[in-house]
Amino acid sequence: MTTEHEVKITKAGRRPGNQDTRGAILSAARSAFAARGFAGSSLRMIAADAGVDAALIHHYFDSKQQLFLATMQLPAELPQLVERVAAGGPAGLGERLVRTVLELWDSDAQPVLVGALRTALHEPEMARPVREFLTLEILGRLLRSAQIDPEEAVRRAGLLASQILGLVVGRYLLRLPALVERPASELVAEVGPTLQRYVDGRL
Repeated sequence: MTTEHEVKITKAGRRPGNQDTRGAILSAARSAFAARGFAGSSLRMIAADAGVDAALIHHYFDSKQQLFLATMQLPAELPQLVERVAAGGPAGLGERLVRTVLELWDSDAQPVLVGALRTALHEPEMARPVREFLTLEILGRLLRSAQIDPEEAVRRAGLLASQILGLVVGRYLLRLPALVERPASELVAEVGPTLQRYVDGRL
């Protein structure tokens, strides 16, 4: 059993079935996302590239979102975590976001998250789909919940991403003492207000 603030991780998008077919779908999806980005790739395109019927993709993955998570080997629970952060409304969203990010990165999912981040940093063709997924499906969802104007949301999502990625890289990749040695509760209290300003404050 998990508490409200605990993160339970399972493998992304895995269902029983023919693993050769699942592997072909994942391979085609990775190529499609690299070539067209997350936004420009459709399940129909990916199915055609994999040589399978589009309906078969839904046997393994519920959505393009879940397919992308499996392709990047990211936790399938990410959409649920985003919904949990958004559910509280705009007030306090910044602190909830920092808390959830730290909980996720401090969980058993940390190795796969590090791997996904390194892939985005070192494989230029994968940077675009990761960037689009982050801004459209994660930060975009949070800003829509705060009823931010779509054009303004793009600007604010970029600022949110810069702060979150700086925190993650500093704490988990570079392991800066000022971030590693601090309890998560202090980072939430200190970084949260900055994210809140990016959500609904005056820029």
